This record gives sequence, C-alpha cells and structure tokens, in this order.
Amino acid sequence: MNITVILFRPKYPENVGSVARACMNMGCSDIVMVDPQMWDMEKALPLATVHARPLLESMRIEPDLATAVADFSMVYGTTARTGGWRKGIRTPEQAAAEMAEEQQHGGDVAIVFGPEDRGLTNAETDLCHHLLTIPTSESLTSLNLSQAVLVVLYECFKAGRTTPFRPGGNEKSRLISHQEREVLFSTLQETMLTIDYLHPDNPDYFMLPAKRFLNRMKLRLNEYNLLMGVCRQVKRIADIAGKKD
Repeated sequence: MNITVILFRPKYPENVGSVARACMNMGCSDIVMVDPQMWDMEKALPLATVHARPLLESMRIEPDLATAVADFSMVYGTTARTGGWRKGIRTPEQAAAEMAEEQQHGGDVAIVFGPEDRGLTNAETDLCHHLLTIPTSESLTSLNLSQAVLVVLYECFKAGRTTPFRPGGNEKSRLISHQEREVLFSTLQETMLTIDYLHPDNPDYFMLPAKRFLNRMKLRLNEYNLLMGVCRQVKRIADIAGKKD
C-alpha cells in the first residue's frame, strides 16, 4: 500500500507485536518506531506471530518524530481529542480516500499513532498535515493501539483496492516531502511577519489557516520552488523598504 505506520513512543512491546500482525493482515509492510519507552523484542514476538516476525526485525527506530516523518509527502496523525487547534479532523474512511489519491500521484504516506496513555500532544500533531479520529461509543472512547492501527489500515486497504496506482514523473514533478513542506511553512511565516500580515503575539496559531490551506494542495517540487522564490523576493523588497524608512 506504500503506507508507513509510525508508532510514537509506544509503551508496551506486546502492543507493538500486535500492531505488526495487524499491518501484515492489511498488507502494510513498513513500521517505524520513535523513541520507544520499554522496547523488548522478545515480548513483542509472541503477539506478532511467526508471520509478522520479519516486519518487526526490519522495523526502523528513530530518535524523534520530526526525523521519522521528514521524507513523507503526507503525514496523518491520529487523535481521540478534538477542538481547539485540532480542526478539520477526518474519519479513517475519509482519510483513506485521500491517502489513495496521494499515492496515485506517487506520494508516500505515513500514519502516526501516539503513546497508549496520552496520545499525541499539540506540538506533535503540528508535525502532521492532517488528523484523523476513529468514531467510538461515548461510553468508552479509548482503543487499544493495535485495534486503532487495524481499523485505519482496513479503510486504507479497501480504498487501495479500488484505486489504481499511478507512478510519479520526474524529480521536478514529484510531490514535496514533509521536510520541504516545513521549510515552506517556516519561510512563509517569516515573510508574513516581515510584511506585518501575521499577528506577532502568537504567529504559530495564526499560521494554522495557512497551513491547513497548503496541506490541501498536492504541492510538487517545481511549485514549491516557485513559492519559495516568491517569499524570498517579497522579503527582500520589504527589507529594502524598511531600510529606506
């Protein structure tokens, strides 16, 4: 499916083993673990079963979330909390359709699952382009980690079976990576502050609408270079005007 499951600071190795089994069930062959809290391969293997053992053994471990998501063109974070900064949240079915479309354009998709006890913080969800939540009964909203992974990947599996893969073109027409998108956000924010368009008291918050807008765009490298060039030119002219004053 060309989808990577990222487990951010998972607490229990047994849950990681169950996640590996769920990934194998749904045809997902890539797991990245970020800063695990009590990682023990021997405790994870029985839950993974012999079928998912190779997936556990090939699993990458990264030191932080920013490093783990850097190369993906689209990153989805999972959350049980809504409201505040967490807006425009998709259901797994809605997100799966978007992921399938992203893959049609040659994109690489990652889905981030937070720690079992607290989930992802606002700072961590800010590294994700979109958020998704699994609707549950109000009497019990929490899900086991492997249950959550299975539900989301099941929707991706269904969407992927009905959407043909269309490989991307040359380097200039590829979708930009998460790392490049973050550079664009940072450059745009700096430019908007320079021309007094962005409120300086809390620029990160007031940048959210711009981020949500750009995250809906399937930006390619040539378009990224165009926007970066515009930002640099606007900032240069604003700096010149400021010196003349």
